[in-house]
Amino acid sequence: MTLLQFWRSHAAEFAALLGQHVLLVSLSTGIAIAAGVPIGILAARRPRIGAPIVWFVNVVQTIPSLAMFGFLLPLPLLGGLGARLAIFVLILYALLPIIRTTTAGLRCLDAVVVEAGTAMGMTPWQLLREVQLPLALPSIVAGIRVAAVIGVGTATIAAAIGAGGLGEYIFRGLSMVDPTVILAGAVPSALLALSIDGALTVLERSISTGRRRTMPALAGLAAVLGLVGAAAIAAHAPGGGAGAIRVGSKNFTEQILLGEILAQTIESRTSLRVERRLNLGGTFICDRAVRSGDIDLYVEYSGTARTAIFHEPPDTDRRRVFDGIRRRYAEAGLTVLDPLGFENTFAMLIRGDDAKRFGLRTLSDLAGRSGQWRAGFGYEFLQRQDGYPGLARAYGLQLSAPPTAMDVSLIYRALSEHQVDLIAGDATSGLIQAYGLTMLDDDRHYFPPYDAAPVVRSAILLAHPEVRSAMAHLSGRISVDEMRRMNHAVDADHRDAADVAREFLDMIK
Repeated sequence: MTLLQFWRSHAAEFAALLGQHVLLVSLSTGIAIAAGVPIGILAARRPRIGAPIVWFVNVVQTIPSLAMFGFLLPLPLLGGLGARLAIFVLILYALLPIIRTTTAGLRCLDAVVVEAGTAMGMTPWQLLREVQLPLALPSIVAGIRVAAVIGVGTATIAAAIGAGGLGEYIFRGLSMVDPTVILAGAVPSALLALSIDGALTVLERSISTGRRRTMPALAGLAAVLGLVGAAAIAAHAPGGGAGAIRVGSKNFTEQILLGEILAQTIESRTSLRVERRLNLGGTFICDRAVRSGDIDLYVEYSGTARTAIFHEPPDTDRRRVFDGIRRRYAEAGLTVLDPLGFENTFAMLIRGDDAKRFGLRTLSDLAGRSGQWRAGFGYEFLQRQDGYPGLARAYGLQLSAPPTAMDVSLIYRALSEHQVDLIAGDATSGLIQAYGLTMLDDDRHYFPPYDAAPVVRSAILLAHPEVRSAMAHLSGRISVDEMRRMNHAVDADHRDAADVAREFLDMIK
């Protein structure tokens, strides 16, 4: 499917995501202007008061945006997942260029002009309003340009916390390893940034031509702020998703498929409305979201819950692991429903050609040759108790270099293109077959069980018992082979996850 065909077939969805992206950027930039210009004036006229504020926004600018989202996510005042948190973070990143250019524009004014205004009997307020701000306005607009372009780029990352926008296509494309879907979000984001920068460049140049155009320029900025205010009102109006069951998922193909399966099952077997919050971040974000009520259910894996969420040592006893996490979740007001029927354990993968050449079938076989291998692992696998550190100890792995950390959606391609020689993937991934990879047997039984099961807020099950009944229809119905087939349909055949999920549900009616 070409890029144009994708946009045509997803026209309604694309328009909605573009609108969300524009809203995030316009609202955050508008608020940053309203706050940043006065702070910049204060910093220029009262340096001792303004310096700590400028220092703070400087520090904020050094923090990676994804880290900022993760750090602020647990704070209840920001509303958890969604647009409110995204707008707050975007405001923080937009403040620095606006404050700095406002301060610089005021400090760089010709002292003779200021003295002339004072000699004419102008008050400080009149001098600021009639002389200093009009002369500094080109510099201020330049800062707004920078802030708006930064906002467009940062807003794509906000999709990881359920804020919507064009970043949803980028994250979806990464999880599906589909360049067309990535470009479907990246190209309009770039065009949006260029359009905003171009429009503000014209405004900046018109201001620079002379004082006569200052008032029209100010009127234009006022109109922009008025539109931002209207957008804010629309954003906070009651939405159609109020009262809906919110289904979440992590940010890889299998989770998106499972999220669709859960959502479509509830839609078809109850009268409840469903809101999808799929393709969120990893385990941390989804766990925070279900605990805070930003989502009502998602699928978790038993071994992941035990080690990554509850920080307990790995255990290979399937029943003990499942009963343990069910008890721990219950203490937090969450219910673990019956497993879906398959286990998605970590798969230590090498290229099929290498497996044949060196006669490798198990991880113990690999250990004898591990000094020749380069590894690429996802961020979670490098840190988790059931991840690489424990695996290296259990098998005595000695790699040729420290493992390369990369996004889990990229590791399969990196292996197939000989950028690394060993990865930790998913046993149910459709890309294993698509890339001709070989899964090495965990012959020392290091990895714990990873049974997939829905984690649901207990309050939802009490308020809507039909949700439990709908989920019971899925209990034990998804096999490892079926999950691998669905993953392959999305990852290798580039089919839509919603269509693949619908076909599976039709099959098990």
